[in-house]
Amino acid sequence: MTVRPWTLPRVLPALSGWIALAALLLPAGNPLRAVAAGIFLLAGPGAAAVAWARPGPSWRERGPGRLGAVSLTVTLSLALTMLAAEALFFRHSFTVGRTVLALAVLTTLLTLLPRRLPAAPAPVTGGPARPAHRFRRPRRQAARPKVRWRLLSVVGTLLLVAACGAVNGAGVGAAALHPQSASPTSPTAILPPVGADQPPGTGPWHQAFRDDFNGTSLDGSKWTTCYDWNVRGCSNTGNHEDEWYLPGQVSVADGALTLTAQRQPTQGSDGKTYPWTSGMVSTGRDNWDGTPRHTFTYGYFAAALRTTDQPLGMFPAFWLLSANTRGGLPELDTVEFINSNQYADLNLHAEAPDGSNIDAHYAHGPQDYSLGYHVFGLDWEPDAVTWYVDGVQVFQVTDPAAIPTTPMELILNLAVGYQQSPPPTVDKTQVQVDWVAVWQH
Repeated sequence: MTVRPWTLPRVLPALSGWIALAALLLPAGNPLRAVAAGIFLLAGPGAAAVAWARPGPSWRERGPGRLGAVSLTVTLSLALTMLAAEALFFRHSFTVGRTVLALAVLTTLLTLLPRRLPAAPAPVTGGPARPAHRFRRPRRQAARPKVRWRLLSVVGTLLLVAACGAVNGAGVGAAALHPQSASPTSPTAILPPVGADQPPGTGPWHQAFRDDFNGTSLDGSKWTTCYDWNVRGCSNTGNHEDEWYLPGQVSVADGALTLTAQRQPTQGSDGKTYPWTSGMVSTGRDNWDGTPRHTFTYGYFAAALRTTDQPLGMFPAFWLLSANTRGGLPELDTVEFINSNQYADLNLHAEAPDGSNIDAHYAHGPQDYSLGYHVFGLDWEPDAVTWYVDGVQVFQVTDPAAIPTTPMELILNLAVGYQQSPPPTVDKTQVQVDWVAVWQH
Protein backbone atom coordinates (compact mmCIF):
# COMPACT_ATOMS: atom_id res chain seq x y z
CA MET A 1 0.00 0.00 0.00
CA THR A 2 1.24 3.52 -0.83
CA VAL A 3 0.12 6.89 0.47
CA ARG A 4 -1.51 9.36 -1.92
CA PRO A 5 1.14 11.50 -3.59
CA TRP A 6 1.18 15.27 -3.17
CA THR A 7 0.00 16.47 -6.56
CA LEU A 8 -1.60 19.69 -7.77
CA PRO A 9 -5.07 18.09 -8.22
CA ARG A 10 -4.89 16.94 -4.61
CA VAL A 11 -4.04 20.32 -3.05
CA LEU A 12 -6.00 22.52 -5.48
CA PRO A 13 -9.39 22.24 -3.66
CA ALA A 14 -7.85 23.37 -0.35
CA LEU A 15 -5.86 26.11 -2.08
CA SER A 16 -9.02 27.40 -3.78
CA GLY A 17 -10.69 27.72 -0.38
CA TRP A 18 -8.02 30.02 1.01
CA ILE A 19 -7.95 32.00 -2.23
CA ALA A 20 -11.73 32.49 -1.93
CA LEU A 21 -11.32 33.62 1.69
CA ALA A 22 -8.65 36.12 0.67
CA ALA A 23 -10.86 37.38 -2.17
CA LEU A 24 -13.54 38.34 0.36
CA LEU A 25 -11.16 41.06 1.57
CA LEU A 26 -11.60 42.85 -1.75
CA PRO A 27 -14.05 45.79 -1.85
CA ALA A 28 -17.74 44.95 -2.11
CA GLY A 29 -18.86 44.68 -5.72
CA ASN A 30 -15.51 43.40 -7.00
CA PRO A 31 -16.37 40.51 -9.37
CA LEU A 32 -13.35 38.50 -8.20
CA ARG A 33 -15.06 38.05 -4.82
CA ALA A 34 -18.04 36.30 -6.36
CA VAL A 35 -15.99 34.30 -8.87
CA ALA A 36 -13.49 32.97 -6.32
CA ALA A 37 -16.11 32.16 -3.70
CA GLY A 38 -18.48 30.61 -6.27
CA ILE A 39 -15.86 28.31 -7.76
CA PHE A 40 -14.76 27.09 -4.34
CA LEU A 41 -18.26 26.58 -2.94
CA LEU A 42 -19.38 24.66 -6.04
CA ALA A 43 -16.37 22.40 -6.31
CA GLY A 44 -13.83 22.67 -3.50
CA PRO A 45 -15.28 20.66 -0.59
CA GLY A 46 -16.76 18.00 -2.87
CA ALA A 47 -13.54 17.59 -4.85
CA ALA A 48 -11.55 17.06 -1.65
CA ALA A 49 -14.08 14.47 -0.44
CA VAL A 50 -14.08 12.65 -3.78
CA ALA A 51 -10.28 12.68 -3.97
CA TRP A 52 -10.03 11.21 -0.50
CA ALA A 53 -12.56 8.46 -1.33
CA ARG A 54 -10.71 7.32 -4.45
CA PRO A 55 -9.64 5.07 -6.14
CA GLY A 56 -12.69 5.35 -8.30
CA PRO A 57 -14.06 7.54 -11.09
CA SER A 58 -12.18 10.80 -11.58
CA TRP A 59 -13.00 14.05 -13.34
CA ARG A 60 -9.82 13.47 -15.36
CA GLU A 61 -11.25 10.33 -16.92
CA ARG A 62 -13.24 10.35 -20.14
CA GLY A 63 -16.77 9.14 -20.64
CA PRO A 64 -19.44 8.37 -17.99
CA GLY A 65 -16.83 8.14 -15.22
CA ARG A 66 -15.95 11.80 -15.56
CA LEU A 67 -19.58 12.89 -15.62
CA GLY A 68 -20.34 10.85 -12.52
CA ALA A 69 -17.36 12.26 -10.63
CA VAL A 70 -18.23 15.86 -11.57
CA SER A 71 -21.87 15.39 -10.56
CA LEU A 72 -20.85 13.86 -7.25
CA THR A 73 -18.34 16.66 -6.62
CA VAL A 74 -20.92 19.40 -7.14
CA THR A 75 -23.57 17.55 -5.12
CA LEU A 76 -21.28 17.08 -2.14
CA SER A 77 -20.03 20.67 -2.36
CA LEU A 78 -23.54 22.12 -2.36
CA ALA A 79 -24.62 19.86 0.47
CA LEU A 80 -21.64 20.76 2.66
CA THR A 81 -22.03 24.47 1.84
CA MET A 82 -25.71 24.51 2.80
CA LEU A 83 -25.13 22.54 5.98
CA ALA A 84 -22.28 24.86 7.05
CA ALA A 85 -24.40 27.93 6.33
CA GLU A 86 -27.34 26.43 8.21
CA ALA A 87 -25.21 25.61 11.26
CA LEU A 88 -23.90 29.18 11.41
CA PHE A 89 -27.38 30.61 10.81
CA PHE A 90 -28.94 28.78 13.74
CA ARG A 91 -26.06 29.96 15.93
CA HIS A 92 -26.99 33.49 14.82
CA SER A 93 -23.46 34.00 13.48
CA PHE A 94 -23.90 33.44 9.75
CA THR A 95 -21.75 35.43 7.37
CA VAL A 96 -20.36 34.54 3.97
CA GLY A 97 -16.83 34.89 5.31
CA ARG A 98 -17.42 32.49 8.20
CA THR A 99 -19.03 29.96 5.87
CA VAL A 100 -16.10 30.08 3.46
CA LEU A 101 -13.65 29.82 6.36
CA ALA A 102 -15.39 26.75 7.82
CA LEU A 103 -15.44 25.01 4.44
CA ALA A 104 -11.82 25.96 3.70
CA VAL A 105 -10.77 24.35 6.98
CA LEU A 106 -12.86 21.23 6.21
CA THR A 107 -11.41 20.99 2.71
CA THR A 108 -7.88 21.35 4.04
CA LEU A 109 -8.47 18.58 6.59
CA LEU A 110 -9.76 16.28 3.86
CA THR A 111 -6.70 17.10 1.80
CA LEU A 112 -4.32 16.34 4.67
CA LEU A 113 -6.18 13.20 5.74
CA PRO A 114 -4.04 10.17 4.82
CA ARG A 115 -5.50 7.59 2.44
CA ARG A 116 -3.56 4.51 1.49
CA LEU A 117 -3.79 3.37 -2.10
CA PRO A 118 -3.00 -0.08 -3.53
CA ALA A 119 0.54 -0.51 -4.71
CA ALA A 120 1.13 -1.17 -8.40
CA PRO A 121 1.64 -4.87 -9.21
CA ALA A 122 5.28 -5.94 -9.44
CA PRO A 123 6.51 -6.67 -12.98
CA VAL A 124 7.00 -10.31 -13.91
CA THR A 125 10.64 -11.18 -14.55
CA GLY A 126 12.30 -14.21 -15.97
CA GLY A 127 10.92 -16.93 -18.31
CA PRO A 128 11.14 -17.22 -22.07
CA ALA A 129 10.76 -14.09 -24.13
CA ARG A 130 7.45 -13.72 -25.92
CA PRO A 131 7.44 -13.35 -29.66
CA ALA A 132 6.63 -9.90 -30.90
CA HIS A 133 3.20 -9.49 -32.47
CA ARG A 134 2.07 -6.71 -34.73
CA PHE A 135 -1.35 -6.66 -33.10
CA ARG A 136 -1.76 -7.49 -29.43
CA ARG A 137 -4.84 -8.18 -27.44
CA PRO A 138 -5.54 -5.23 -25.19
CA ARG A 139 -4.23 -5.85 -21.72
CA ARG A 140 -6.75 -6.05 -18.96
CA GLN A 141 -6.19 -3.32 -16.44
CA ALA A 142 -5.66 -4.41 -12.91
CA ALA A 143 -8.94 -4.51 -11.05
CA ARG A 144 -9.44 -1.56 -8.74
CA PRO A 145 -10.43 -2.16 -5.16
CA LYS A 146 -14.11 -1.82 -4.59
CA VAL A 147 -15.22 1.60 -3.45
CA ARG A 148 -18.70 2.37 -2.27
CA TRP A 149 -19.36 4.91 -5.02
CA ARG A 150 -23.07 4.20 -5.16
CA LEU A 151 -23.31 4.53 -1.40
CA LEU A 152 -21.30 7.77 -1.48
CA SER A 153 -23.57 9.13 -4.23
CA VAL A 154 -26.69 8.27 -2.24
CA VAL A 155 -25.25 9.84 0.91
CA GLY A 156 -24.36 13.01 -1.01
CA THR A 157 -27.84 13.25 -2.49
CA LEU A 158 -29.47 12.74 0.90
CA LEU A 159 -27.21 15.41 2.42
CA LEU A 160 -28.21 17.83 -0.31
CA VAL A 161 -31.92 17.10 0.11
CA ALA A 162 -31.65 17.46 3.89
CA ALA A 163 -29.74 20.72 3.61
CA CYS A 164 -32.17 22.14 1.05
CA GLY A 165 -35.12 21.14 3.19
CA ALA A 166 -33.64 22.65 6.32
CA VAL A 167 -32.64 25.90 4.63
CA ASN A 168 -36.01 26.13 2.93
CA GLY A 169 -37.69 25.51 6.27
CA ALA A 170 -35.61 28.20 7.87
CA GLY A 171 -36.06 30.73 5.07
CA VAL A 172 -33.79 33.70 4.73
CA GLY A 173 -34.65 34.83 8.21
CA ALA A 174 -36.34 31.77 9.69
CA ALA A 175 -39.72 33.31 8.90
CA ALA A 176 -41.11 30.04 7.54
CA LEU A 177 -40.47 28.28 10.84
CA HIS A 178 -42.21 31.03 12.76
CA PRO A 179 -45.28 32.22 10.83
CA GLN A 180 -46.24 35.85 11.29
CA SER A 181 -49.34 36.10 13.40
CA ALA A 182 -50.14 39.74 12.75
CA SER A 183 -50.67 41.65 9.54
CA PRO A 184 -48.88 44.98 8.97
CA THR A 185 -52.10 46.90 9.52
CA SER A 186 -53.25 45.19 12.72
CA PRO A 187 -52.94 47.20 15.96
CA THR A 188 -50.69 44.58 17.60
CA ALA A 189 -48.28 44.82 14.68
CA ILE A 190 -48.06 48.63 14.66
CA LEU A 191 -47.82 49.46 18.36
CA PRO A 192 -45.49 48.01 21.01
CA PRO A 193 -46.97 46.50 24.19
CA VAL A 194 -48.50 48.79 26.81
CA GLY A 195 -45.90 49.86 29.36
CA ALA A 196 -42.92 49.13 27.12
CA ASP A 197 -42.23 52.88 26.90
CA GLN A 198 -41.33 53.07 30.60
CA PRO A 199 -38.02 52.25 32.32
CA PRO A 200 -37.77 49.04 34.36
CA GLY A 201 -38.85 49.04 37.99
CA THR A 202 -35.39 49.74 39.38
CA GLY A 203 -36.09 53.45 39.97
CA PRO A 204 -36.60 56.12 40.96
CA TRP A 205 -36.02 57.63 37.51
CA HIS A 206 -36.14 61.08 35.96
CA GLN A 207 -36.24 61.74 32.23
CA ALA A 208 -32.95 63.23 31.02
CA PHE A 209 -33.61 63.27 27.28
CA ARG A 210 -36.52 62.69 24.90
CA ASP A 211 -37.51 63.33 21.30
CA ASP A 212 -40.93 62.32 19.94
CA PHE A 213 -40.20 63.74 16.48
CA ASN A 214 -43.45 65.68 16.40
CA GLY A 215 -42.15 68.52 14.24
CA THR A 216 -41.36 68.76 10.56
CA SER A 217 -37.56 68.89 10.80
CA LEU A 218 -34.77 67.43 12.90
CA ASP A 219 -34.10 69.27 16.17
CA GLY A 220 -30.54 70.56 15.73
CA SER A 221 -30.14 71.19 19.46
CA LYS A 222 -30.42 67.45 20.06
CA TRP A 223 -28.99 65.83 16.94
CA THR A 224 -26.29 66.07 14.33
CA THR A 225 -26.23 63.94 11.19
CA CYS A 226 -22.66 62.57 11.25
CA TYR A 227 -20.00 61.01 13.42
CA ASP A 228 -17.83 63.37 15.46
CA TRP A 229 -14.72 62.89 13.34
CA ASN A 230 -16.15 63.56 9.87
CA VAL A 231 -17.07 66.66 7.86
CA ARG A 232 -19.41 67.21 4.89
CA GLY A 233 -20.85 63.73 5.33
CA CYS A 234 -19.31 60.61 6.79
CA SER A 235 -19.06 56.82 6.80
CA ASN A 236 -17.68 54.05 8.97
CA THR A 237 -14.64 52.98 6.97
CA GLY A 238 -13.62 50.53 9.68
CA ASN A 239 -16.57 48.33 8.66
CA HIS A 240 -15.94 48.78 4.91
CA GLU A 241 -19.51 50.04 4.52
CA ASP A 242 -21.11 51.10 1.23
CA GLU A 243 -22.89 54.27 2.39
CA TRP A 244 -21.99 57.92 2.70
CA TYR A 245 -24.18 59.66 5.31
CA LEU A 246 -25.79 62.94 4.28
CA PRO A 247 -28.32 65.19 6.09
CA GLY A 248 -30.79 64.88 3.20
CA GLN A 249 -31.35 61.21 4.05
CA VAL A 250 -32.79 62.18 7.44
CA SER A 251 -36.38 63.44 7.69
CA VAL A 252 -38.99 64.12 10.38
CA ALA A 253 -42.70 63.94 9.59
CA ASP A 254 -45.93 62.44 10.93
CA GLY A 255 -44.41 61.93 14.38
CA ALA A 256 -41.48 59.79 13.24
CA LEU A 257 -37.82 60.04 12.33
CA THR A 258 -37.04 58.34 9.01
CA LEU A 259 -33.56 57.25 7.91
CA THR A 260 -33.43 56.50 4.19
CA ALA A 261 -30.79 54.45 2.39
CA GLN A 262 -30.71 54.91 -1.38
CA ARG A 263 -28.57 53.41 -4.12
CA GLN A 264 -26.94 56.57 -5.40
CA PRO A 265 -23.19 56.88 -6.13
CA THR A 266 -21.92 59.63 -3.81
CA GLN A 267 -18.53 61.32 -3.69
CA GLY A 268 -17.31 61.44 -0.10
CA SER A 269 -15.13 64.17 1.35
CA ASP A 270 -12.45 61.48 1.71
CA GLY A 271 -12.17 61.28 -2.09
CA LYS A 272 -13.87 57.91 -2.44
CA THR A 273 -17.11 57.17 -4.28
CA TYR A 274 -19.71 55.28 -2.26
CA PRO A 275 -22.47 53.32 -4.07
CA TRP A 276 -25.11 54.25 -1.47
CA THR A 277 -26.13 57.29 0.51
CA SER A 278 -27.93 56.97 3.83
CA GLY A 279 -28.92 58.74 7.04
CA MET A 280 -27.89 58.80 10.67
CA VAL A 281 -28.34 60.98 13.76
CA SER A 282 -26.11 61.41 16.80
CA THR A 283 -26.13 63.45 19.99
CA GLY A 284 -22.42 64.15 19.43
CA ARG A 285 -20.41 66.99 17.91
CA ASP A 286 -20.55 68.76 14.57
CA ASN A 287 -16.77 68.18 14.41
CA TRP A 288 -14.11 66.73 16.65
CA ASP A 289 -13.13 70.13 18.05
CA GLY A 290 -16.70 70.93 19.03
CA THR A 291 -18.75 70.07 22.10
CA PRO A 292 -21.13 67.08 22.13
CA ARG A 293 -24.78 67.99 22.34
CA HIS A 294 -25.60 65.30 24.90
CA THR A 295 -23.53 62.62 26.59
CA PHE A 296 -24.71 60.13 29.20
CA THR A 297 -23.07 58.07 31.92
CA TYR A 298 -25.44 55.35 33.11
CA GLY A 299 -29.21 55.34 32.59
CA TYR A 300 -31.99 53.60 30.73
CA PHE A 301 -31.89 54.18 26.97
CA ALA A 302 -34.90 53.24 24.86
CA ALA A 303 -36.37 53.81 21.42
CA ALA A 304 -39.37 52.59 19.46
CA LEU A 305 -38.00 51.34 16.12
CA ARG A 306 -39.41 49.82 12.98
CA THR A 307 -36.64 48.21 10.97
CA THR A 308 -36.39 47.73 7.22
CA ASP A 309 -38.33 45.14 5.24
CA GLN A 310 -35.30 44.77 2.90
CA PRO A 311 -32.74 43.46 5.40
CA LEU A 312 -30.06 41.91 3.18
CA GLY A 313 -27.05 44.20 3.04
CA MET A 314 -28.59 46.59 5.62
CA PHE A 315 -27.30 47.32 9.11
CA PRO A 316 -29.64 49.56 11.18
CA ALA A 317 -28.60 50.20 14.77
CA PHE A 318 -29.45 52.10 17.95
CA TRP A 319 -26.29 52.32 20.03
CA LEU A 320 -23.99 54.26 22.34
CA LEU A 321 -20.40 55.22 21.50
CA SER A 322 -17.72 56.68 23.75
CA ALA A 323 -17.50 60.46 23.48
CA ASN A 324 -13.79 60.38 24.36
CA THR A 325 -12.46 58.28 21.48
CA ARG A 326 -12.75 58.42 17.70
CA GLY A 327 -14.80 55.30 17.24
CA GLY A 328 -12.96 53.27 19.86
CA LEU A 329 -14.24 51.17 22.73
CA PRO A 330 -16.40 50.94 24.74
CA GLU A 331 -19.59 50.46 22.73
CA LEU A 332 -23.09 49.51 23.86
CA ASP A 333 -25.48 48.29 21.16
CA THR A 334 -29.05 48.58 22.36
CA VAL A 335 -30.08 46.83 19.15
CA GLU A 336 -28.54 46.03 15.76
CA PHE A 337 -30.14 44.35 12.75
CA ILE A 338 -27.29 42.78 10.78
CA ASN A 339 -28.60 41.66 7.37
CA SER A 340 -31.78 40.43 9.05
CA ASN A 341 -35.08 41.78 10.33
CA GLN A 342 -35.80 38.55 12.22
CA TYR A 343 -33.13 38.77 14.94
CA ALA A 344 -32.34 41.72 17.21
CA ASP A 345 -28.61 41.66 17.98
CA LEU A 346 -27.72 42.95 21.44
CA ASN A 347 -24.01 43.57 21.99
CA LEU A 348 -21.42 44.96 24.36
CA HIS A 349 -17.86 45.71 23.24
CA ALA A 350 -15.25 46.83 25.74
CA GLU A 351 -11.54 46.68 26.52
CA ALA A 352 -10.31 44.71 29.51
CA PRO A 353 -7.65 46.14 31.85
CA ASP A 354 -5.03 43.96 30.15
CA GLY A 355 -5.89 45.45 26.76
CA SER A 356 -7.82 42.46 25.40
CA ASN A 357 -11.26 42.88 23.85
CA ILE A 358 -14.43 41.91 25.67
CA ASP A 359 -17.44 40.99 23.54
CA ALA A 360 -20.85 39.96 24.83
CA HIS A 361 -23.57 39.05 22.33
CA TYR A 362 -27.16 37.82 22.24
CA ALA A 363 -29.56 37.49 19.28
CA HIS A 364 -33.22 37.80 20.24
CA GLY A 365 -35.80 36.30 17.90
CA PRO A 366 -36.96 35.17 15.48
CA GLN A 367 -39.67 37.73 14.88
CA ASP A 368 -40.36 40.04 11.97
CA TYR A 369 -39.37 43.41 13.41
CA SER A 370 -40.31 45.20 10.18
CA LEU A 371 -44.07 44.74 10.70
CA GLY A 372 -44.36 47.47 13.32
CA TYR A 373 -42.67 49.39 16.10
CA HIS A 374 -40.84 47.58 18.90
CA VAL A 375 -39.25 49.14 21.97
CA PHE A 376 -35.60 48.30 22.52
CA GLY A 377 -34.13 49.35 25.86
CA LEU A 378 -30.79 49.15 27.65
CA ASP A 379 -30.31 49.72 31.38
CA TRP A 380 -26.69 50.72 31.98
CA GLU A 381 -25.85 50.59 35.69
CA PRO A 382 -22.47 50.57 37.50
CA ASP A 383 -22.83 46.86 38.26
CA ALA A 384 -24.74 45.52 35.23
CA VAL A 385 -25.93 46.19 31.69
CA THR A 386 -29.38 44.79 30.94
CA TRP A 387 -31.26 44.64 27.62
CA TYR A 388 -35.04 44.78 27.18
CA VAL A 389 -37.24 44.09 24.15
CA ASP A 390 -40.82 45.38 24.40
CA GLY A 391 -40.40 45.79 28.16
CA VAL A 392 -39.15 42.23 28.78
CA GLN A 393 -35.61 41.56 30.04
CA VAL A 394 -33.76 39.31 27.57
CA PHE A 395 -30.01 39.67 28.26
CA GLN A 396 -27.63 40.87 30.95
CA VAL A 397 -23.88 41.38 31.49
CA THR A 398 -22.50 41.67 35.04
CA ASP A 399 -18.73 41.36 34.48
CA PRO A 400 -17.26 44.47 36.17
CA ALA A 401 -14.44 44.64 33.60
CA ALA A 402 -16.96 44.90 30.77
CA ILE A 403 -19.17 47.68 32.12
CA PRO A 404 -18.30 51.13 30.68
CA THR A 405 -17.70 54.09 32.95
CA THR A 406 -17.07 56.76 30.29
CA PRO A 407 -19.61 59.30 28.93
CA MET A 408 -21.29 58.08 25.74
CA GLU A 409 -23.30 59.52 22.84
CA LEU A 410 -26.52 58.19 21.32
CA ILE A 411 -26.51 57.12 17.67
CA LEU A 412 -29.25 55.93 15.32
CA ASN A 413 -28.06 54.95 11.86
CA LEU A 414 -28.84 52.89 8.77
CA ALA A 415 -25.55 51.46 7.52
CA VAL A 416 -25.30 49.63 4.18
CA GLY A 417 -22.95 46.91 2.97
CA TYR A 418 -21.62 45.54 6.26
CA GLN A 419 -20.60 41.89 5.66
CA GLN A 420 -22.49 41.89 2.35
CA SER A 421 -23.87 44.35 -0.17
CA PRO A 422 -27.60 44.62 -0.87
CA PRO A 423 -28.96 42.55 -3.78
CA PRO A 424 -29.12 44.41 -7.11
CA THR A 425 -32.93 44.41 -6.99
CA VAL A 426 -32.94 46.70 -3.92
CA ASP A 427 -32.44 50.42 -4.53
CA LYS A 428 -34.02 52.02 -1.48
CA THR A 429 -35.15 51.23 2.05
CA GLN A 430 -36.01 53.00 5.29
CA VAL A 431 -35.94 52.68 9.07
CA GLN A 432 -38.42 54.60 11.23
CA VAL A 433 -38.10 55.78 14.83
CA ASP A 434 -41.22 56.80 16.78
CA TRP A 435 -39.39 58.18 19.82
CA VAL A 436 -36.12 58.10 21.74
CA ALA A 437 -35.73 58.68 25.48
CA VAL A 438 -33.17 58.47 28.27
CA TRP A 439 -33.96 58.11 31.98
CA GLN A 440 -31.44 58.41 34.80
CA HIS A 441 -31.54 57.89 38.58
